[in-house]
Amino acid sequence: MEIILGNLLRAGVLFSAAIVVCGAGIYLYRHAHEPADYHVFRGEPSDFRTIPGVVRSVIHGHGRGFIQLGLLFLIATPIARVTFSIAGFAIERDRLYVGFTLLVLAILLYSLLGSGIGV
Repeated sequence: MEIILGNLLRAGVLFSAAIVVCGAGIYLYRHAHEPADYHVFRGEPSDFRTIPGVVRSVIHGHGRGFIQLGLLFLIATPIARVTFSIAGFAIERDRLYVGFTLLVLAILLYSLLGSGIGV
């Protein structure tokens, strides 16, 4: 089970890094020659604050959307690990660890959905 969890984490990080690198390439291709203006702070556009907004941005081919999507996959990687751990503990019939891992999953999901990134 440890080998599978390790491979899951490794694959998740590599997959999200590949998406971020692709998004960075698109962004730099389109915006490399724009001068940087640091006198005025411009926060993150509202499109990137929700999952549907990020998906719409990716569909339109925006580099920043791909970067955000890669970061969302990076956030989802430990959640997938915890979910897989629940299944593994359930197969082993270890109720105590299933309970603790369900609590950890609930905390992770609450922190993600309660932070404003959710749907």
